[in-house]
Amino acid sequence: MPHPFQKRQRRRRTFCAIALGAALAASAQYPGTVTKKAKDTPVLRAIAVLEWTGQEGKPNSSRLVPVTVFDGQALQDGGLYLARPQPLAVTSEVEYQLEKNGKPLGLFDIRNAGQEQGSWVAYGTWKPMPSAVPKAPKPTLDEGFDDNSDRPTLHRKKSSSSGSGGATDSGTPPAPSDPDRPTLHKSPSTSDDGASGSGSETDPDRPTLHNKAAVPPPAQNEPSGGYTDPDRPVLKRGKSSGSGPEVLPSLMGLPPEMQQAVAVSDARTRPEHTWNYTWANPDDESKMKEAMEAIAREALGLKSPPPAAASKRTTAKSRTKPALPPRPEELPPLTDEHFRVFELAYGSGATMVLSARTDGPLADQKFVTLIAQPDLYGNMLVLLKHVTDGAHLDDSPRMRLVDAVDALADNRGELLFELRGASQRQFALYRVLRGSVDKLFETGGGQYGVSPE
Repeated sequence: MPHPFQKRQRRRRTFCAIALGAALAASAQYPGTVTKKAKDTPVLRAIAVLEWTGQEGKPNSSRLVPVTVFDGQALQDGGLYLARPQPLAVTSEVEYQLEKNGKPLGLFDIRNAGQEQGSWVAYGTWKPMPSAVPKAPKPTLDEGFDDNSDRPTLHRKKSSSSGSGGATDSGTPPAPSDPDRPTLHKSPSTSDDGASGSGSETDPDRPTLHNKAAVPPPAQNEPSGGYTDPDRPVLKRGKSSGSGPEVLPSLMGLPPEMQQAVAVSDARTRPEHTWNYTWANPDDESKMKEAMEAIAREALGLKSPPPAAASKRTTAKSRTKPALPPRPEELPPLTDEHFRVFELAYGSGATMVLSARTDGPLADQKFVTLIAQPDLYGNMLVLLKHVTDGAHLDDSPRMRLVDAVDALADNRGELLFELRGASQRQFALYRVLRGSVDKLFETGGGQYGVSPE
């Protein structure tokens, strides 16, 4: 029997460990029972894509699209893995860390999930990364008194063990306690950080980082079977009703202004790994980019204009002057050009990705995506060239780079692409290794409306 997920106990709430194998237990145990993690059970790692419109960190609308779940042996489809009915990757209160080029952007807490045109997506709240608040220095009190100093010194009154009085620093006797004097007591339910607690909170695994509300109990129309496991996930079909979490504004379709970021959920805290590549010679980056742009223009059918013919008319005066250098030819522009350079593993060298398209109506557009690396002699080596056009997007979708991400938790980055067709789309992970590109994983896809670009 596969294990459901446990609640996270440390920095963020994520997936629990699930035992390998799909065989059901022979006993008559309730199928929703949550068991504890074994020592040899792998920790799940989920990869998703957050899509939003509006300001980064404060989106107008957003959704999280699950991509894959690594179970310790293989990459599983995040939109299908342990769907009961919703997949484990979009279960309520699962928390993702948003990343851009390997650097954290914030946290995304799932509130609820639903289906949009055949695919599961999640809605939630984008929160900033927690930062350690420096503690205020403790006040130092002057216990002594300098008779030769004219500077006034203030002394704090020392309280006795009973708290009702005590001798002052100057040795005066304590004032008599007033039985009618009101006494203020700090509420025991108030924590040091100012957040009010609940005396009825008894779940030791409840995350406290974001002070999220407790998971509501199952609705009356949901079968419970008398089972009272506090760790049992509460599953709701589609968008939640009024008794459940609030449905946040959803992002529909694929608007042109939509932005994307990688989202990672892992029960283990792993060191930050950025994917920036630093060139030994900054001119090498310009050289590589120009070489890739030339290949992209050729793939898109953008021919350079012929050089202007030199005038044959000469005069005696012009023969004595040196000829002017030819005017540099104007290269045809690349529309929607994106160029990124990654170091996908420590010391692995540069991996470059360039994508562009032609202008015009969608049906007449052509798209190209290139993945390349420098060879041993400093020349550009193309590892993958993907070309398609607007009339054949369902047969050969457009490759749109999302970012690099460590999907297998092995300190090596994979390239995450969105494969966008005319009426559907998928996500795919590509690994660049030893001068080649291999597709590691591809989702099942889903129907999405394509907005005109």
